Amino acid sequence: MKIGLMLSDARGVHDLAAQAKQAEHDGFASCWFNNAGGADAMTSVVVAAAATARIELGTGVVPIYTRHPVAMAQQALAVQSAAGGRFTLGIGLSHQPAVVNRYGLTWEQPFRYMREYLEVLQNLIDTGRTGFSGEVFNVHSEVGFKGMAPCPLVLAALGPSMLALAGERSAGTMTWVTGPKTLASLTIPKITQAAARASRPAPRIIAGLPVAVTDDAAGARETAARLFERYGQLPSYRAMLDREGVATAADVAVVGDEDGVAAQLQHLKEIGVTDFAGTIFPVGPDARASSERTWASLAKLAGKLG
Repeated sequence: MKIGLMLSDARGVHDLAAQAKQAEHDGFASCWFNNAGGADAMTSVVVAAAATARIELGTGVVPIYTRHPVAMAQQALAVQSAAGGRFTLGIGLSHQPAVVNRYGLTWEQPFRYMREYLEVLQNLIDTGRTGFSGEVFNVHSEVGFKGMAPCPLVLAALGPSMLALAGERSAGTMTWVTGPKTLASLTIPKITQAAARASRPAPRIIAGLPVAVTDDAAGARETAARLFERYGQLPSYRAMLDREGVATAADVAVVGDEDGVAAQLQHLKEIGVTDFAGTIFPVGPDARASSERTWASLAKLAGKLG
């Protein structure tokens, strides 16, 4: 299982690039950039690509409602070129409150919207052209430039229908606050079976979870409960937590001392997770020391579990 990081952009894109450079130096397999109201994720990848040479760089994830699939394909192909073939595009629906209240758009039959969006986007990325007529999209377009190379695409998928779509049409899935029981009983078998039916390679399972290496596990979960409270209030994540049988996102966070975290990540590997994307969160009064401890521990595990 490859070990990667979900990076925070609290101090801007140049800080993200510095973090990615350090992650590459320390042996992490990947860095992922979210698009949750901060810096644009694909722009962040371009800046990070200029500071690195080998590490995989991906979005985790770009919401589709804010970009037409032609624009998404154009930008993704440009980012792939800038990153020298190290870019993985992660896309997702986002959530109804954001789409309706933040963007002022309509949330109607989101699965149909994603299915057609993915059809258009995948054709443009893979071949540079598409001719598609559906219920939502009617797109006949071409994109491309010299040296254009496709980029892998993963789909944020939680429920059974979206997981099946991810297996049939993408390189895998990226999850967030989905615990090991649900990964083992739903996520991994559902997407793997769908990929097999479509004669596609075994999919990537990129599990995103909060992580803290600490001697104060109870305090860490209290902190996580505050930091990640909102995810338990969003219906799609709430469904995953309910399936897991837990109350909050803090209950699925990877928390413990070095040995405890190593055991939890080993378990993720054993159930079939191919990539871990850790969101480091600080515990206790010294946030910097706490985060550095977690970073160093994950870096060591990257060499052992990768």
